[in-house]
Amino acid sequence: MAQGSGRKPLVADKRYAKAGSKRPAKPSTRRSGGLWGLLFGKSKPKPRPRAKPQPRRQPSKRPKASRPAKPRGMIGTLLLPFRWLLRLIWGFSWRVGVIVFTLVGMAVGYQALNLPEVTTLLDGRARGSVTLLDHEGEVFAWRGDQFGGVVTAQTVSPHLKNAIVATEDKRFYRHFGISPRGVASAVRINLSEGRGPLSGHGGSTITQQTAKLLCLGRVYDPTEWESESAYEKDCRQGSLWRKGTEAVYALAMEVKYTKDEILSIYMNRAYMGGGAYGAEAAAQRYFGKSANLLSAAEGAMLAGLLTAPSSLAPTNNLKRSQDRAATVLRLMQEQGYLGAAETKSGQENPARLSPAAEARAGGYFADWIMDSVPSYFGAQTAEDVVIRTTMDQRLQTAAEEAITYVFENKVREGSKAQAAIVVMSADGAVRAMVGGRKTRVSGVFNRATQAKRQTGSAFKPFVYATALELGYSPLDILLDTEYCLDLPGSGEWCPKNYTRKYYGEVTLARALRDSLNVPAVKLSEAVGRDLVRRVASDFGIDNAMAEGPALALGASESTLLEMTGAYAGILNGGSSVTPYGVSELRLVTDTEPLMGRSGGMGERVIRTEAAQQLVWMMEKVISEGTGRRAQIPGWQAAGKSGTTQAARDAWFIGFTADYVAGVWMGYDDNTPLSGVTGGGLPAEIWHEAMVRVHDGLAPKPLPMLAPTPIAPVIEPERSNPRQRRERIRPGQEIGRAVDGLLRDIFGRN
Repeated sequence: MAQGSGRKPLVADKRYAKAGSKRPAKPSTRRSGGLWGLLFGKSKPKPRPRAKPQPRRQPSKRPKASRPAKPRGMIGTLLLPFRWLLRLIWGFSWRVGVIVFTLVGMAVGYQALNLPEVTTLLDGRARGSVTLLDHEGEVFAWRGDQFGGVVTAQTVSPHLKNAIVATEDKRFYRHFGISPRGVASAVRINLSEGRGPLSGHGGSTITQQTAKLLCLGRVYDPTEWESESAYEKDCRQGSLWRKGTEAVYALAMEVKYTKDEILSIYMNRAYMGGGAYGAEAAAQRYFGKSANLLSAAEGAMLAGLLTAPSSLAPTNNLKRSQDRAATVLRLMQEQGYLGAAETKSGQENPARLSPAAEARAGGYFADWIMDSVPSYFGAQTAEDVVIRTTMDQRLQTAAEEAITYVFENKVREGSKAQAAIVVMSADGAVRAMVGGRKTRVSGVFNRATQAKRQTGSAFKPFVYATALELGYSPLDILLDTEYCLDLPGSGEWCPKNYTRKYYGEVTLARALRDSLNVPAVKLSEAVGRDLVRRVASDFGIDNAMAEGPALALGASESTLLEMTGAYAGILNGGSSVTPYGVSELRLVTDTEPLMGRSGGMGERVIRTEAAQQLVWMMEKVISEGTGRRAQIPGWQAAGKSGTTQAARDAWFIGFTADYVAGVWMGYDDNTPLSGVTGGGLPAEIWHEAMVRVHDGLAPKPLPMLAPTPIAPVIEPERSNPRQRRERIRPGQEIGRAVDGLLRDIFGRN
């Protein structure tokens, strides 16, 4: 019987649905239970409603076709536990990742909501700045934390902006605040150099560096921190936890601010050496121009400072800074910011310092000014302060060149001797100051203001000033013979002249001209040591002076600044002088000064006539006496040399009608000078300085008064004219005789 259309279908045919028919849906294995169930799968599967059953077909009598089982094999069996472990790890990891991502996202969002506006983050200094102007109003030095003003990524020189990006973070405009590639590279470099993975290179982006500059939003509080340095150290710590919080803060900044705003914060807060915070301050300090006018070479130099601002600062090592700038220029070319010609030009013509920057922030003069003003306007100021000073930059250069010239040409090579020089006007206004042979330094020992040394014969003019004030004449006679004093508790003391000779009857003028010791001691004893000390003190020598007769020979100590100021009192007609360097102090935001002149002329010490006669005597020192090496062609000059015992100190202080200058020379450890006296090298330094100081000026006569030619003998002869040694003991009749003579002199005046 033939099989017709009523034949039963094969069992295998049931595997395929007919056209238009629906296959029954398999039960769903989707889990329920919310987020907990999603992450940890604790709930049971919830099956979907089953589809409406289809009419069943008649079972076939033929056997069902079965799918052959896939053999697992030995390898599959061995891998089964590892596959299970990997599934477990993966399931745990992605769930933990979701939690961490959620928490980080919440932290970033919270941090972003609490970030302040950009404008409040641009000036982050804890201290203010001090700008020092010379007497003409030109900037010559800076102190404190200088902030030149706000710059933005749009207003700053494109060369500086590009140099910073090329050097610090070339993918700055492409990452989201953190560069995994940069971190991985930094870890690899650190490990290869034998350091810990987080020690050394950090792989930080500009955003992360900005977050660190902001100290992750923590503001310096003096009550919380022991010092500002402790606060900054905490801000720079590199622990793993700190790195994590820094990353969160950086991500928040990327959410809150634009890339250019972040770069603007960075450029304004970054320290660039030399006390300059921010691009504008650095541009002004090093190049004397605004940050928006920087050339490619200058921008590259500033960008190069960010790696190590103190050691790479051009004021510390210009060559090293230029070499670093050449590398930055190469990076800019590689990243397409500069062409080959521009790069070559910048490398062949590197940036150089402005004249003010070359002065190394004012050196000794600026240090002295900062020590002269109250600390709340100086080193500890919280405001931006402008100080107008008395400095004359032309004269400062003259003083520096004079010391350099003498030591290079007239001092043996390798000598450790030091020198200092002060130049001032007759009213005490200090015009120049050099405190050591290294003229362009800052923050070092200043021998002009800090070194107290014995003055030697440079003190003698105050002995003669006292005598002239009491009515003595420069032509009065003193007897220069062997002379001894019996000092209670010390025995016999016999002063000697430098030449070891005696010259008999000499005038006061000659005694000072030739710097004779015996006449100076005799005169001091005659007028009284107390009066000599008082006159010297009134002229400005503010130190404890020797009590014994060696006072007349300069056994007391003083600074070069004090001695020069005292000589200025002689030049100005006998009035005391307080050396000063500040003319005016004001805040940047104010127009009215907070402080005026810090010194000047004071009360009269001796009569004008006496001062002018002393000038006449001191002029003979330079024109005819021990100070001949100090002569200035075409100019009248007056002064006095000084050499202490064993030549440990050598001085020369003198003046013209326009300026007073003082020079000291010696060793810091009091080692005796070899073959040097005050009339030697110190006089030559004085000469070299004053020749340069007076260059281009018209000669003026000194304010001096020649004495009336009288020469009375003021010392009585001993009863035995053959006696060569005079022994004067305290309380003997000679003292009473001198007192009577002085009374007679006072009566005549």
